[in-house]
Amino acid sequence: MHTVSGGEVAGILVAVFWAILVSFLAVALARLAQTLRATTKLVADVTDQAVPLLADASAAVRSAQTQIERVDAIASDVQEVTSNASALSTTVASTFGGPLVKVASFGYGVRRAIGGRKEDAPARTRRDVIVGRTVPGARRDKRTRGKKD
Repeated sequence: MHTVSGGEVAGILVAVFWAILVSFLAVALARLAQTLRATTKLVADVTDQAVPLLADASAAVRSAQTQIERVDAIASDVQEVTSNASALSTTVASTFGGPLVKVASFGYGVRRAIGGRKEDAPARTRRDVIVGRTVPGARRDKRTRGKKD
C-alpha cells in the first residue's frame, strides 16, 4: 500500500481549490455574458425608439419656427396699423379739434349770455359741524378775538 505523503495531500487540496475557483469564475463569466447581452438588447431598443423621437422633435422645432415667423409677420403688421392709426388720429385732431373747440366756446358763451349772470347771488359761507355745534369756516380776525361785542 501506498501511503499518502503530506506533499500529495497539499497538491490535492490545491487542485480542489483551483477547481472550485475555476467553477466560480465560470459562473461569474456566464452571468456577465448574460448581463452584456441584456444591455446590448436594451441599447438597441432605446436606439430604435430614440431615432423616431428625435425625428418628431426635429419636426416640432421646424413647426415652431414656422409659427414664430408667422407671429413675427403679424406683429409687424399690427405695428404698421398702429402707426397708421396714430397718424390718422393726429390728422383728425388737428383738422377738427380747433373748430370744435371754437364751436363749444361759442355755445358756452351764448348760454351764459341768454341765461343771465348768476354772480349776483350771495356767496355761501362754509360751516363745519363738530359734535353737535356749528363752527364758522372762516376764522375771526386777531384784532376782534379779544374784544366782546
